[in-house]
Amino acid sequence: MTRDLQKTLPQPVAFVGSGPGDPDLLTVKALRALQTADVVIHDRLVSADILALIGSRTRLRNAGKEGFGPSLGQDAINQVIVDEAKTGACVVRLKSGDPTVFGRLDEELDAITDAGLDYIIMPGLTSTSAAVAALGQSLTKRGRNTAVRLITGHDMQGYADQDWRALARNGEVAAIYMAKKAARFIQGRLLMHGATPSTPVTIVENASRPDQRIVSATLATLPAILAEADITGPALLMYGLAPREAARTTALPQIQEII
Repeated sequence: MTRDLQKTLPQPVAFVGSGPGDPDLLTVKALRALQTADVVIHDRLVSADILALIGSRTRLRNAGKEGFGPSLGQDAINQVIVDEAKTGACVVRLKSGDPTVFGRLDEELDAITDAGLDYIIMPGLTSTSAAVAALGQSLTKRGRNTAVRLITGHDMQGYADQDWRALARNGEVAAIYMAKKAARFIQGRLLMHGATPSTPVTIVENASRPDQRIVSATLATLPAILAEADITGPALLMYGLAPREAARTTALPQIQEII
C-alpha cells in the first residue's frame, strides 16, 4: 500500500492532553503527535506556547468552549472531528490538561465510534498536579486525608451539586475545576454542611505558566478574595490546602501572589 493511499484511509483520531500549559510538561508522545498531525483541533485553554510547537504545515482549528459564554456547540465540535478524520487526515484533538478530566471526552468518542472511526487517547498532566506542586503541598498526606476529590463547579444544569457533607469534614482536600462563578454557591453549601470557615482555599491561576498566580483565602473569605483578585485566566480552587509557607503560620495571609 502506497503512502498516498494510506493517507486517504481514515486514521485513528488522537485525543491528546496538552497538560496545564508549560510546554516542558508536555509528554514526549503528545509532542510527537503534534509534530506529525495534518490538523489539530484545539481547545481555548491550550496555551500559545504549546500551539507554537506545532509544525507550520499543520492546520489549526479552534474549537474553544467558554463556560457561560458564546462558544462552538459540542455537536458542532463532534462534526468537525468526524469530517476531518473521514478525509484520511491525521487528526489530533488537543485538550488542555488531561482529556479524561472534565474534557467532554466521552461525547467526542461516541461521535467517533458512531462514525465507524477509531481513536487513541494520550493522557496529559492535569492542572491539579501542576497547581498542588505550585503550593509546595501534596494531594494526600498521612494523618490528614486518604482521598482527594476532583470536582467541577458547574455542569450542564448549572452549579454542580456534590457530597457536601463528606467534603465539609476536617482534613478533606478537593481540586475544584470551573469554580470561579460558583464560589459563593460552593461556600454556602460547605458552610451549611458544617465546614469550618477558616478552612484554607487557594486559587491557582494559570498553573505552570509564566503568569501563574497564587491567591490565598479561607472558605469564609473566598468570594470576596476572588472578586478582589480579579482572576481572568484558567483557575483551580484547591480546597483544604494553603501554600506551604502560609500553612506554617497561624495568620493566613489574605492575598499572596506568585508570578
